[in-house]
Amino acid sequence: MTPSRSWPATPSVSSTSPHKTGTAFTKSVDPILGQAVDAWQAIRPDQPKFTDRRTGECVDLLFAIRARRVSTHYVNNTIIPMLCRKAGAPDTDVRGNITSHRARSTVASRLYNAKEPMTLFELQAWLGHRSPQSTQYYAKITPNTLSKASSEAGYFERNVRTIEVLVDRDAVASGDAAAGDPWQHYDLGHGYCTYTFFEQCQDRMACAKCDFYTPKDSTKSQILEAKGNLQRMLVTIPLTDDERQAVDDGQTSPTPRQIGIPPNAALLPLVEVRRSAPSGSTKGPNAPGVHRRKEES
Repeated sequence: MTPSRSWPATPSVSSTSPHKTGTAFTKSVDPILGQAVDAWQAIRPDQPKFTDRRTGECVDLLFAIRARRVSTHYVNNTIIPMLCRKAGAPDTDVRGNITSHRARSTVASRLYNAKEPMTLFELQAWLGHRSPQSTQYYAKITPNTLSKASSEAGYFERNVRTIEVLVDRDAVASGDAAAGDPWQHYDLGHGYCTYTFFEQCQDRMACAKCDFYTPKDSTKSQILEAKGNLQRMLVTIPLTDDERQAVDDGQTSPTPRQIGIPPNAALLPLVEVRRSAPSGSTKGPNAPGVHRRKEES
């Protein structure tokens, strides 16, 4: 490998001899590496050309001294540990010893996970591989890159919706909520759902047929909205695939008016019962303690 001299701010260029996964090629390297190689060649005596073991060509070797090759074993077991000690860095990690091949893999992974990363084919050319299958071994995706990619995909944002919940503080304070009376009212736009575990309900696409559902135009909903001690909160609801598709298409579950009232349905009046008058007072339908209000259909 013989790098050419260049300005410090620009990448240096080096020529690489044939290897097990590719032929000879020219690649750019970090300027610091280019400067270090230039410094090494400046103090190293001229070396003869060596015969490439794969092609039989005469080539210049970077790791050669005193007319002899520097073996890979010597680089990995002597030079790299010495450099690690000099830098105050460990020469092993959870994967084992730091080797020259590990350094090549690390640089390739960082190029693939950079802020402006290389594509797989660009990395293939930089590594000098014949096949992209060989490059995939080096193209390791870091957890940060994977997390950023999943966040930018927007999957979780697309599959949740935020809706408003009315919390009846009077029902909580009086103990009616503990007795089973509804105290959470999920605002569905066209009505309210009083099911406590609404986010886990499997029938949210058919709310109008549910006993927990109250249309907004009903008297019961109007009484609820008129209460003064309501706390308005927001809750995030995960959506199923069908619900997300319905939301994206602008569809909602049908209201009771859209479903239609069966001809034989009996409309029951909403009766609000208060404490009756003391014993001996007037009894009957006209008693002051009983008030009837017919719910609007």
